[in-house]
Amino acid sequence: MTLREVVNLLNGTVYLGENRLDEEVEKGFASDLMSDVLTLKETPMLITGLCNVQTIRTCDMATLDIVVFVRNKKPTPDMVELAEDNDMVLIATSYSMFRAVGILYESGIKPLY
Repeated sequence: MTLREVVNLLNGTVYLGENRLDEEVEKGFASDLMSDVLTLKETPMLITGLCNVQTIRTCDMATLDIVVFVRNKKPTPDMVELAEDNDMVLIATSYSMFRAVGILYESGIKPLY
């Protein structure tokens, strides 16, 4: 599925990475615990409600470059600037994490485990 399809399915807003919306994404991981994110061996799309600069720093350390913020969380200008330096895609949706993950799973996004 393309990132454009992800945005459409989640009725999302793209804050960064418009130029990457035709890229394919196959797997997702949902968590608000950045310590769990740091244990990942793969680099899926991250779905999270934790919306702060530390989220972007953690994703950079874990080599994750696609982040979907749920629960109507919106990245701050500082977050967007840091994410831009790391060539990330930032998307936000008003949907709950449960709803967003359900929609993505039903549409073909695979879990890591």
